[in-house]
Amino acid sequence: METPSYSILGRERRTGKKGEVFQTPGPGAYCPEKAPPLNAHQRPPSYTIGSRTRYRSVDAVPAPNRYSLPNLLGCHIPNKPSSASFSFSGRRKVGAPSEDLSMSPGPAKYNSINPDVYRQRQPSFSMQSRTRRPNYSSNIPGPGSYSPEKFYMHLPKPPSCTMGVRHSEFVTPLVVHVVD
Repeated sequence: METPSYSILGRERRTGKKGEVFQTPGPGAYCPEKAPPLNAHQRPPSYTIGSRTRYRSVDAVPAPNRYSLPNLLGCHIPNKPSSASFSFSGRRKVGAPSEDLSMSPGPAKYNSINPDVYRQRQPSFSMQSRTRRPNYSSNIPGPGSYSPEKFYMHLPKPPSCTMGVRHSEFVTPLVVHVVD
């Protein structure tokens, strides 16, 4: 039994006449506006840019603001299911849970007694810095009263800075023999 064989190549289409190859029309040969409606459907609407048609008095079309739709919010519509309705208003004093019927004072009504009166006083600490100003005298020199040229240093040479790598005179350079 032989297995079926397949190929990726397509076959040439032939017309009704034997031996003739089907000729595919080019893009200019199509005319879609002359095509009949397919499957008994109407054509899609076609629009043009032109002036508006005149209003006729026989066309009694109401304006958009003439429609009155029933309110679908709340629980007043008998044939529509509705969810729970809520209202927002101010809290009333009379009959509210916050109303104090016995007029009794709360715990904050009384003044508390300092525990240092009846117990030994504990040491007190603070984590803040002290905010006293230092007491300066009027003999503080200003920036212009200094003379850097009169500065005397007890060392033979003033300190100096360099920017770079410091090389020592006493370090022996590394010499490595490379064998090729």
